[in-house]
Amino acid sequence: MTVFWSIFVTVVTIGTLLGSYWLLTTTRKSEVKDGAHLEKDHTFDGIAELETPLPRWWYYLFLLTIAFSFAYLALFPGLGNFKGLLGWSSTGQWEGEVAAAAERYNPLFERYLDTPLLALTEDRKAMRMGQRIFGNYCAQCHGSAAQGAHGFPNLRDHDWLWGNSEAQIQASIRQGRQAAMPSWAAPLGEEGVRAMAQYVRSLSGAAHDAALAAEAAPKYSLFCVACHGPAGTGNIALGAPNLTDNIWLYGGSADEIAFTLRHGRNGQMPSHEGVLDDARIHLVAAYVLSLSKGARAAATSTAAGQ
Repeated sequence: MTVFWSIFVTVVTIGTLLGSYWLLTTTRKSEVKDGAHLEKDHTFDGIAELETPLPRWWYYLFLLTIAFSFAYLALFPGLGNFKGLLGWSSTGQWEGEVAAAAERYNPLFERYLDTPLLALTEDRKAMRMGQRIFGNYCAQCHGSAAQGAHGFPNLRDHDWLWGNSEAQIQASIRQGRQAAMPSWAAPLGEEGVRAMAQYVRSLSGAAHDAALAAEAAPKYSLFCVACHGPAGTGNIALGAPNLTDNIWLYGGSADEIAFTLRHGRNGQMPSHEGVLDDARIHLVAAYVLSLSKGARAAATSTAAGQ
């Protein structure tokens, strides 16, 4: 806060309290004492207007609130940049509570840090902890049941854009992911976009227009093969999806595929490094691994081959 606004806030706050005290005392002096009342010089509909004094206890209560306000502002922040005699701040209190919670709870998470993810998937207590972390930090996008939504991957199927190894899952959580599907409206043209949508559907065995698909096949080899591969099986290094498994992040209808081709896609998985420590990333990665039978099978096969 600048010096000007600090002085402004201080003057207005103290002025309001002093003004309240002046208003309270001056109006008190004009009242009739000892519980009597003064009848005004007019009546309406047979009802006379009276001036009855404020009860004494009520008057003292108002004075007490003003005194309390001055005491509070002396001890706590409230007068511009003045931090209060106690030096309290909401940020400081929050940091203290976070530090106390970390001291108490971090050892509970860190005990699992050296356990491989695959082994953790068989530990019910660890999975409950991972599920709670997932609910706090991941469910907003992937859903409470991790089944995803339009544009947000389903973590329960066998389809993994960036790979399903322990290291790949942890890297996705820790570093985040940035997809980059460019728009192909200019290179393909509108007719080419519609034809390519039919070719993409043909890769997964979905119903399609064979003539349009055949027309788009050469263009697929020219524009799309670098990311999605010659057979359309994708590339986990780029996050390019497998087009042959009939699992669609943005929808698999001809119109939805055409929209993707026409406008491109730029889905983003935010980095959770700095938000979650290594122990919590380890647990939530194990929980994510536990959700997919395909991922667990691959991890088991890898572990067996080592």
